[in-house]
Amino acid sequence: METREIQKLIDFIAQSGLDEVNIETADLKIKVKRYGAAPVVSYSPAAATPAPVTAPPVPTAPVTQSAPAEPVAASEPASSNLVTIKSPMIGTFYRASSPDTPSFVNIGDEIKPGKVVCVIEAMKLFNEIESEISGKIVKVLVENATPVEFDQPLFIVEPA
Repeated sequence: METREIQKLIDFIAQSGLDEVNIETADLKIKVKRYGAAPVVSYSPAAATPAPVTAPPVPTAPVTQSAPAEPVAASEPASSNLVTIKSPMIGTFYRASSPDTPSFVNIGDEIKPGKVVCVIEAMKLFNEIESEISGKIVKVLVENATPVEFDQPLFIVEPA
């Protein structure tokens, strides 16, 4: 079972009313239990002992954060016309393809579907994250070169 499949399973459980799920095959065992807001996942090959891994918290409502010129982690009331671009995976967030190149997007930049807004490094692979909407970048919620979780808000966009 791949990481993406496990993440989808965690997301499904978080959205359902289930508190616990056990999956066991000849190759692996997965046990997911929900404690409060964040599920806890145990994943192991069938022959090894389970190693607990804490899964990312799953937000129940759109999350927005305020940021002046640089990203900051201060909360702000949600606005109904803003859209959040979220991380599709766990990894390290980068605003540019290399340290000596400009950021893919900055606050105030116009974006369109298919435009690369950032890259996320996961397992030594750099994955380009593309916008799925048209609009203007209002806020950058994550500092450059910091770890991000699955479904973590990255950008706030005002749709065009």
